[in-house]
Amino acid sequence: MRIPRLLLLVCFLPVVAHAQTHATTDWDVRPSLALDAICALNVLSGDPYYLDYYKTDYERLSPQLKPEERAAFSNLKRRIKDENGGIVSASMALYFSAANPESLDDLIRIVQDSSTMRQNLRATPYYNDDDWKLYEQSRPDLEAAFRALKRIHFEEDWKAQAKPHIDQAHDAIARDLARYNVVPAVEAVLGTPRPTNKITVFLLYYSQPHGIKITGMRFLTHYSYPFRIVLRNAIHEMMHPPYDLAHDPELKAGLESLRSDAYLMDKVEHHDRSFGYNSLEGLEEEDSVQALEQIIAERFGMGGDPVAYWREQDGGIHVLAVALYRLMKQQGFLEKKEPFSVFLKRNIASGALSKGHLEKLNQAFFTAKP
Repeated sequence: MRIPRLLLLVCFLPVVAHAQTHATTDWDVRPSLALDAICALNVLSGDPYYLDYYKTDYERLSPQLKPEERAAFSNLKRRIKDENGGIVSASMALYFSAANPESLDDLIRIVQDSSTMRQNLRATPYYNDDDWKLYEQSRPDLEAAFRALKRIHFEEDWKAQAKPHIDQAHDAIARDLARYNVVPAVEAVLGTPRPTNKITVFLLYYSQPHGIKITGMRFLTHYSYPFRIVLRNAIHEMMHPPYDLAHDPELKAGLESLRSDAYLMDKVEHHDRSFGYNSLEGLEEEDSVQALEQIIAERFGMGGDPVAYWREQDGGIHVLAVALYRLMKQQGFLEKKEPFSVFLKRNIASGALSKGHLEKLNQAFFTAKP
């Protein structure tokens, strides 16, 4: 099984000296029919990657679809994943979350008139014109897919087949999360306050094997994940994006310079595209967050075995995360209380992540004795 991407009563990390930083974390754990329906788009496309997790559900639901409805699901997979290197559930959940759907009818209304969703997305770091064009091309298939789900009574099926599992897991996860103060820890390493101290965790049925960030301080996770994974998902997803490239041209240029590293680009260009991270920019952001996640998780006693994790995770593509983590440990990143963007720019400028050093950092990490 692929490992999903992945405190104690008091946060052990120093809080950044800023008037708007937070001292506490407010948790909200809930199900979502609408977001689960979006994640089910993966399954009903017939994508073998997801049938490994949902074969029984596919065999129950797919035969109810008409050929033209089945084609709509397949078109979404082809357009978003096969042709553009995206993840259907991740990209669509992110977009639709900007309009806060709760039902299949909401999803249909939003896809028919997406003006409010677009306006809300423009106020986030996640909007760009190329991705919006891809969404526009997908709207007819999205409407057909959502209407198909309504026709086959997906909501009733979800209440009978999915929600009982979510409900059973909910109380224990909500109780345990309440013990961990994540937001101040995240603010400390990023050097900037989060917009709120409230983290909303959507427990879903059809989201496996992903953890998915959506707009705001919210993310999607699977009801069955071990608590350690849910907590690490929370730490991880609250840090996307870990820097503001729109207002930091120096860092943007520095990250672009890593394109000359053959070792890193080999991972970008040669991996299972089902994992995502199919561009240098996407892998750089993900690996930055993964390194930060590991550093914070260790302070909360949830560090696990990072060597085993990064050897297995997504086929071993996260070589930049490994290098950043090793540099953080060598340079006392937490002790220096240095904002991550400053740390990253400094190490790019010094050549610590270029001229073969990135590969050497990985070799040292995986061969070091415990």
